[in-house]
Amino acid sequence: MRRSRNPMRILISWFKRQPPKVKSFLAVVAGIFTLVFIRFVVQDHDNLFVAAEAIHSIGIIVLIYKLTKEKTCTGLSLKSQELTALFLAVRLYCSVVMEYDIHTLLDTATLLTTAWVIYMIRYKLKATYVSDLDNFPIYFMVIPCAVLALLIHPTTSHHIVNRLLWAFCVYLEAVSVLPQLRVMQNTKVVEPFTSHYVFALGVARFLSCAHWIIQVLDSRGYLLTALGHGLWPSMVLLSEVVQTFILADFCYYYVKSVVEGQSVMRLPSGVV
Repeated sequence: MRRSRNPMRILISWFKRQPPKVKSFLAVVAGIFTLVFIRFVVQDHDNLFVAAEAIHSIGIIVLIYKLTKEKTCTGLSLKSQELTALFLAVRLYCSVVMEYDIHTLLDTATLLTTAWVIYMIRYKLKATYVSDLDNFPIYFMVIPCAVLALLIHPTTSHHIVNRLLWAFCVYLEAVSVLPQLRVMQNTKVVEPFTSHYVFALGVARFLSCAHWIIQVLDSRGYLLTALGHGLWPSMVLLSEVVQTFILADFCYYYVKSVVEGQSVMRLPSGVV
């Protein structure tokens, strides 16, 4: 008797055969459909932010397990963690002096956890860290983000220094995962705990992006004008979208690996 094929495998197999332009179009359509679905199914859209933070926390827990139980930091990018700590520290400062709220507490917890991860990689598990694979130059991200912050930043009534720092952390957050993706591209084979962590990060950023876009739609654009004038509101939205699309390819290959029952994830050339 012939065994029935997994519908998800059939769909992924069909998707793989499509040309790049068709894949991009289908990905955009799927993203729009998902946003529409979420907007009408989720009654309280603030729950999207809660879900994003919860999934991000799960990813961090997986990372902590890897470092404490597996006693290895193989496959992790120290540079991505340092960039994460940098934008979190800047955002935490801005949050304290500009709008102290629940985000301040969440960022404090995430910053402390990230600092612990950096400490583990730098000192406790240094022997398992392969610096040659973590070769994405940090200044390729920090300098452009700083220049962009000087050119495009909020036009609110806050002090100019605070507005520049606010813009800098928004731009840096959007690209902070690039060194991690480079490490995985260099190794080609991604072990489970690292792939789980990055996938959780991707899902969390998608939900955060969805929350932001839906909030703009629900407020009929008022949220954009509340952020200031000029190009800044558009750049905030663009940064949210960029964060999501940077991880889109990885999330696709992660789902593909799970569907195919692979214990480790293999990345083809050109994902990053």
